Amino acid sequence: MENKKVEAAIEQLKKENIRITPQRYAVLQYLIEHRSHPTADEIYKALEHRFPNMSVATVYNNLRLFTSIGFVQEMKYGDASSRFDFSSQRHYHVICQNCETIVDFHYPGLEDIEMAAGRLTDFEIHDHRLELYGLCPNCKK
Repeated sequence: MENKKVEAAIEQLKKENIRITPQRYAVLQYLIEHRSHPTADEIYKALEHRFPNMSVATVYNNLRLFTSIGFVQEMKYGDASSRFDFSSQRHYHVICQNCETIVDFHYPGLEDIEMAAGRLTDFEIHDHRLELYGLCPNCKK
């Protein structure tokens, strides 16, 4: 299934006339296959053996491109490194306060929050994000 996601994403990039370099393909494939919400440095370290001449800037540039076209969600946490999530559908995150593991979950009905918040505050709402914090099963033990 992951290969189909990679190929569909590559086809979308081609339709947008975005050149598919081996490094770009590898970064996208890593994001899709590794659901760990990696940082740019983690992606770089995982791929550097395959692309010894690739810089961390190449990874950041590709992540910036993927974020701008909506393939990837950047999860910013203040001073900490951003984490990146390939997002083919809207979902939310549960984050372990001990080991920082991030797990995706979908909860139907939260889409209405934007409309309700807009009505209650007269804001023009563009997006929302939900994160829940606690202890993962391993850290609970």
